Amino acid sequence: MERSEEGLTALGRKTEYQTAYAPQVLETFANRHPENDYRVRFHCPEFTSLCPITGQPDFATIQIDYLPDCRMVESKSLKLYLSGFRNHGAFHEDCVNLIMKDLIRLMDPKYIEVSGFFTPRGGIRIHPFCAYGRPGTKYESWAEERLARYPVHHE
Repeated sequence: MERSEEGLTALGRKTEYQTAYAPQVLETFANRHPENDYRVRFHCPEFTSLCPITGQPDFATIQIDYLPDCRMVESKSLKLYLSGFRNHGAFHEDCVNLIMKDLIRLMDPKYIEVSGFFTPRGGIRIHPFCAYGRPGTKYESWAEERLARYPVHHE
């Protein structure tokens, strides 16, 4: 099946960036290999959000890793979704959790983790991390293990 037959609306069109948080722009397409466990990684080095208290911009690299099941997120719609945070007031931890929860609702992946590597403000770096494994499967224990062993980076 061609991508256009799957109802994708952002791919192949002029890019219209979101000016507000908009999970409804996320789109999926069919995973052609749902029987395989494999990892998909998005590395998004230009993420921006706003501090909900001061309105100051926060800059980060967001990394999304997931094991798809039947549906996969379309990358241009993900780019548009992430750009919608640019004017959205949310703490760093809120951003990564919102992204993860929206992608879980969208795709129902076997496993997903989202990391945020925010640039320092006030001399402090914040690197929130969240993980989810589908309940009742081996992936649930993967998420618990990853959270327990989340690496600490000293830069």
